[in-house]
Amino acid sequence: METNVPPIQFTDQGPVMPAESAVLAGVQADFNAAFGGGVNPGLTTPQGQLAQSLTAIIGDKNDDILEVSNQVDPDVASGRWQDAIGRIYFLNRIAASGTVVTATCIGLVGAVISAGSVAQDVNGYLYASTAAVTIGASGKTDVAFQCQTMGPIACPIGALATIYTAAQGWDRVTNATAGTPGQLAESRAAFEARRRLSVAINSVNGVQSVYGAVLNVPNVLDAFVIDNPTSEVVQYGSTRYPLLAHSLFVSALGCDPAAIAAAIWSKKAPGCDYNGDTAYIVTDTSYDPPQPQYTIKWVTPAPVQCFFAVTIQANDQLPADITQRIQQAIIAAFNGEDGGAAARIGSTTYAGRYYAGVAATDSNVNIFSIALGTDPMDVTQTSLAFGIDQYPTLDPSNVSVLQVASS
Repeated sequence: METNVPPIQFTDQGPVMPAESAVLAGVQADFNAAFGGGVNPGLTTPQGQLAQSLTAIIGDKNDDILEVSNQVDPDVASGRWQDAIGRIYFLNRIAASGTVVTATCIGLVGAVISAGSVAQDVNGYLYASTAAVTIGASGKTDVAFQCQTMGPIACPIGALATIYTAAQGWDRVTNATAGTPGQLAESRAAFEARRRLSVAINSVNGVQSVYGAVLNVPNVLDAFVIDNPTSEVVQYGSTRYPLLAHSLFVSALGCDPAAIAAAIWSKKAPGCDYNGDTAYIVTDTSYDPPQPQYTIKWVTPAPVQCFFAVTIQANDQLPADITQRIQQAIIAAFNGEDGGAAARIGSTTYAGRYYAGVAATDSNVNIFSIALGTDPMDVTQTSLAFGIDQYPTLDPSNVSVLQVASS
């Protein structure tokens, strides 16, 4: 017996789902034919209730098929479907990671600080050492600590200052350099943007070739690549970074210098100069010994703490956790987790970028202003421009929410 329920139409523009009213009419027609005609079509009758239930089941099935069809499109794919598309390009979603900071441990010569020893920063975040170290003859040693809270948590110079779990002979801890911010699990939008950029990985001798290769290095959180083909030094970006003549500039946020250097060397054009103060020697293993060696240089961007001041109308109808909601909305937009552009190396972020997310936190939110700044005492700007040697970071505690009564 043929059914009167209209099927899904698969067209060149994609699947077209029948209206549920048409599905209901088809189900009722099938019921009527099955019982030899004369069936009461009223929806309040038992057969009417069955027809509505079956229509809902068919509608849910159609929605599921539409969702599966959409997940084949890289522009809208998400979750495991997007992961599968990424693996076609040999890409995996970047997992959440904690901020990594190199700290100096001071204490008794010969004292052993085991892996997993914990220190605390001034904001209360805990950091665990990633390796066991022994304090040397100088009475101090450097070791990497990773924040146990996932996400881009800023760790400025001197912030890691308290020993949380004592070790015999370990007296003090401090960090002379700022930490490399971690990140939350790579968002759908960020993963798709990286997939698009990765198509340049198979090319060589181009800026996009280097960019795609560096971004594909595990645990590289962000990168910026540009070249200066002129014979003069060119100052570029908001920090007016001096690009050497005939040089390649790479700014990479990551903690594996060997992999970053190898990625740059594998794609850069021959004969160009480099910029930056981070260096690593790459050996060309395609030759028999003695093998040529190249010193590859790039910039490890300095973290820039950002601050937000959100002013909203005071309202008794606002939820008790409105401050936390707004902080999370700002963080989501800042990191690009809402599908928009993230604040990145060399980018400019505008106050207008954050209005939609704040407004969506509650229907009773009325925004007076959103201001930005890099100085907690001067959060008055409508935009922030970051240099190609800077990496923007934002902690929820740096987002202040002020409720003001309307005049």
